[in-house]
Amino acid sequence: MAKTVKKGLETLQVWQRSIVFAKEICQRVLPVLPPDEKWGLVNQLRRSVQSIPANIAEGYGRYYYLDSVRYCYIARGSLEETYSHLRLACELGYISQDEYARLALEIEELRRMVNGYIAFLKESKRGASEPGAAHTIRDEDESPGYYPDNLDT
Repeated sequence: MAKTVKKGLETLQVWQRSIVFAKEICQRVLPVLPPDEKWGLVNQLRRSVQSIPANIAEGYGRYYYLDSVRYCYIARGSLEETYSHLRLACELGYISQDEYARLALEIEELRRMVNGYIAFLKESKRGASEPGAAHTIRDEDESPGYYPDNLDT
């Protein structure tokens, strides 16, 4: 069997670790959740944990660093959502306290890695000197009167 050479996204350690974590949740946690949670907690947990590596990958595929950072923020939010779902699963007695504690430690490590990757992206500013990088696109709803602090004017 030929050895596969890793390149691109596959070399990104935070993505690799988030894939392993998502696989573990899907293979070890989701099957032990009760059948009546299939469309509730199971679905929400599956979606949030799969969103972590997916958004890291999406950001990786963007050339401009602020786009990459934005997708990492989304991945970090999905990580926190996953943490919340796992905490609820523990509180409801679906997973053991020991299993929850082990998974919480993994989430802590992934949080550290995502935050480190965000810091790296901000420092590297990849794509900042590309033509058009200084221009931003705003939606019409982002007018000055839209923001809550301007509601009383």
